[in-house]
Amino acid sequence: MIKDGHIHTSFCPHGTQDSLEGYVEKAIELGFKEISFTEHAPLPEGFKDPTPAKDSAMKMEDLGFYFEEISRVKSIYKEKIKINTGLEVDFIEGFERETTNFLNQFGHQLDDSILSVHFLKYGSEYECLDYSPETFGTMIQKYGSINEVYSVYFKTLLQSIHCELGPCKPKRIGHITLVKKFQKKFPSERDFTPEILEVLSAIQKKGYEIDYNGAGYSKPLCKEPYPPNWVVKEAMHRDINLVYGSDAHQIKELGQGKHTMLF
Repeated sequence: MIKDGHIHTSFCPHGTQDSLEGYVEKAIELGFKEISFTEHAPLPEGFKDPTPAKDSAMKMEDLGFYFEEISRVKSIYKEKIKINTGLEVDFIEGFERETTNFLNQFGHQLDDSILSVHFLKYGSEYECLDYSPETFGTMIQKYGSINEVYSVYFKTLLQSIHCELGPCKPKRIGHITLVKKFQKKFPSERDFTPEILEVLSAIQKKGYEIDYNGAGYSKPLCKEPYPPNWVVKEAMHRDINLVYGSDAHQIKELGQGKHTMLF
């Protein structure tokens, strides 16, 4: 493992104020040869963040400074480690056009990127499925069952893979089993193997990559990476590329879950 392809920064409203230099120094200490800063991209125009703190993503007005700061640390550490300018872009059902417009405008500035599903649509409303156990519990009540929450998640994930978002669409799909973040508190009634295999088939057909996200292992109500090992083995069998990502939101989280890797 020489790359951490999923790192957040102080530009994340729900992160910390740890410096970019601090992240880079820690990555070098851990032996990484390449890292990608993939901050949460600004949410699509017209989309209202459903989280209580409204802190899911960076503000649009901060994006230019974010790019400048990544360029600055690239210059400082160019002889020591490869640093990629990246974003984690949300796929939000109903905001495909706005997301495409954003990627068309800013995608040329990206070296790396991830496409993730955090928000699920229910009727005309949206919820952030990984915000908190309380929110997830409310979603189960609203949807009628935990099975339905899982089903909608995997359907939305498939939509993100198939959706045309322009030439700058991210080719790595983020934490494909994020819906299991609170599984110790809300165990699912079945394993959703068919749905996960359908997701892998779609990724394979598109030639996309998978974000092997170590953060899940560190979450007390999950305790496994996103995706779990059986999915990793199946992806490897299909020759799907997996890229380790710590999903670190603070320096001390760099490298989390890497000991669980099978590749």
